[in-house]
Amino acid sequence: MARRYLLEFEKPLVELEKQIEQIRQLARDSEVDVSQQLLQLETLATRRREEIFQALSPAQKIQVARHPQRPSTLDYIQMFCDDWVELHGDRNGSDDQALIGGIGRVEETPVLVIGQQKGRDTKENVARNFGMAKPGGYRKALRLMEHADRFKLPILSFIDTPGAYAGLLAEEQGQGEAIAVNLREMFSIRVPIIATVIGEGGSGGALGIGVADRLLMFEHSVYTVASPEACASILWRDSAKAPEAAAALKITGSDLLKLGVVDEVLKEPAGGNNWAPLQAGEVLKEALQRHLTELLRLDIQELRDNRYKKFREMGKFFESNSIESGMGV
Repeated sequence: MARRYLLEFEKPLVELEKQIEQIRQLARDSEVDVSQQLLQLETLATRRREEIFQALSPAQKIQVARHPQRPSTLDYIQMFCDDWVELHGDRNGSDDQALIGGIGRVEETPVLVIGQQKGRDTKENVARNFGMAKPGGYRKALRLMEHADRFKLPILSFIDTPGAYAGLLAEEQGQGEAIAVNLREMFSIRVPIIATVIGEGGSGGALGIGVADRLLMFEHSVYTVASPEACASILWRDSAKAPEAAAALKITGSDLLKLGVVDEVLKEPAGGNNWAPLQAGEVLKEALQRHLTELLRLDIQELRDNRYKKFREMGKFFESNSIESGMGV
């Protein structure tokens, strides 16, 4: 069993986990019945874990979203996507490994899946560029989405990136243009698009595959216009103020649901998706099937009109009655 990577605020659980492992070892090495003690400790550990994760600050949710053992795009594909065939290349000389895509089935529904892919260790992260796609990655995603549009395959998009790669070469190759073209073209796609923020959704890198009919988000994922570290550096010239920036940016699922940016927040297991990835996969699969069923009932024009309307209404606010009353309106 892989060793769990514990975040700082999870440290109070360490002693309990040690006791549980010691009792399990005792049970393996002897015939002593320790089931009752084990049940009590596991129940206590679960309760404390739930208490900790129910009170997470936005800055702590970022740590969970960036957890190295959090399920990735490929993990979810392996969990519930049958007959998966990965497709490569943007047909312009590039095959960005930070953004993957391919065709498969979710139950009986053929779909096209795209998503950012991070690595599990340093070597894989370097190969995947830490989930930060270059222009070729977004052009590959667009090529695959056009393929889905041509063959009437619903699109499932999994967002998990700190942002698009901001290197000099990426800018020279047209990073901004590649993302902008995706934003424009995704509005004209004639098949349902469901995007899910499975980890960290950062800046234009997330938006480049995030124009969707339904935007879902896991409970401890984050979705932000800029990383809190970057925001703090810009506003206060001090990246140490990232926790304050995280709170001000309204990056959590509950905040974004209230603002109308996100359509549904998916519940995570106690301790986050990294503690029970298979359970997280079941939750995601159920939500995707439910939303796909609803969207597939719509005709093409209604689907595109609703998508356009959804994004046009973002950022629209009305004064409350109390304010209007005070102004004599």
